[in-house]
Amino acid sequence: MKDFYNKNKKILLTLTLLGLVVFLTACGASTEAIGPDSEGFWDGVIMYNLSQIILWLSDLFGGSYGIAIIVFTSLGQILLLPLTNYQQKSMEKTQEIQPQLEALREKYSSKDEETQAKLQEETKLLQEEAGVNPLMGCLPMLIQMPIFIALYQTVVRTPELATGNFLWMELGNPDPYYILPVLAAGFTLANSLLMQYGNPNQKVNAMTFLMPVMIFFITFRVSSSLALYFAASNATRAFITLIFSNPFVKRQKRIEKEEQEKEEERRRKRAINKARKTGRSVRK
Repeated sequence: MKDFYNKNKKILLTLTLLGLVVFLTACGASTEAIGPDSEGFWDGVIMYNLSQIILWLSDLFGGSYGIAIIVFTSLGQILLLPLTNYQQKSMEKTQEIQPQLEALREKYSSKDEETQAKLQEETKLLQEEAGVNPLMGCLPMLIQMPIFIALYQTVVRTPELATGNFLWMELGNPDPYYILPVLAAGFTLANSLLMQYGNPNQKVNAMTFLMPVMIFFITFRVSSSLALYFAASNATRAFITLIFSNPFVKRQKRIEKEEQEKEEERRRKRAINKARKTGRSVRK
């Protein structure tokens, strides 16, 4: 059981987080409208002020509530940029030490408690030396959870937003054509593939496709505002990735570096062969 958790902990954690989102969204929803008289920290402070921010943004953009949600979401992703960059660097470092981690697992392959404790100790030491934080992979998601839960409830409980239209949708109701949930899932997948493209050690796996599928099944039944949040969020993250950590540029630089190293190795071998033919001493 422990081995199963260690191998699949990222998938299990993601499923737990998404399940918690569905649970909190369903349990926390109320038909009571949010207003200046709302009481409690969640309703009177968080949700009411969030509704006022979105309404204010909509006034700036010609009364479009949908654009207001997109702008709010994009600004949130920009504010999270330092954390996202740190997460990306931590993931890259994790991939770099993957061969060493595999070597440790082979070295301590015995399943007895003492050996497994030694494995955990040396794994933790290796991660600390490499500057890897295992929790960073899910931290941005944890931070965003209360945001999109609050956004969902704010839209359905603010009359202006719940009945507001954006393109073909009424924000308080599901997208009747499922276009936005598909876009939300598509941008989630595109963002994952972009990050993996720039890192040759990071392989496409079940987790790459599991997250978009979960996003689709969460958003196709709830208000279209939540699907709009996920679509805007992942589209913004993909755009930020292309600007600040372009995987196509990184891949091209890596290919050029590998070609340069191969050329240097070919030159070294030619020099050795030439030296042998002339009978000179060769330093390898």
